[in-house]
Amino acid sequence: MFQIGELVCYPMHGVGVVESIEEQTVLGERAQYYQLRFIMGRMTAMVPVKAAEKVGLRALIDEKTCEEVVDYLQDENFVIESDNWNQRYRENLDKLKGGDIFIVAEVVKGLMRRDKEKGLSAGERKMYLTARQVLIAELAAASGKEESDFLPLVGG
Repeated sequence: MFQIGELVCYPMHGVGVVESIEEQTVLGERAQYYQLRFIMGRMTAMVPVKAAEKVGLRALIDEKTCEEVVDYLQDENFVIESDNWNQRYRENLDKLKGGDIFIVAEVVKGLMRRDKEKGLSAGERKMYLTARQVLIAELAAASGKEESDFLPLVGG
């Protein structure tokens, strides 16, 4: 269970802080919810405590993992992706929903490469920018560095 004040990562939304843990009645069911406030934007969310793991809510990565992700981003290898933009978009969206930091980095790396080589559709560009921001925010929060320190790694 996460504690109030703890930084967490929520797939597709990025880094947030647990503002409170409250009991709420939603659709007739009483349950405990994490009240999250996200670092980027002014968004908040309520996540059922019992479903937190299932929806991908996880602790922030540590500094060692942050360094491993940076190394991965600098590595010249990349995953082969479908040439069909629709299939590629769906696959990338599923990867991002999982919330694993290395998979998010894989999506960012693949979209960044495709953008340089062929350009991105409007949907893929939006996905790239969102995934890039989620990735940068977590790397910055985990390392104590500024977000701008990571921009060169992700095409910014």
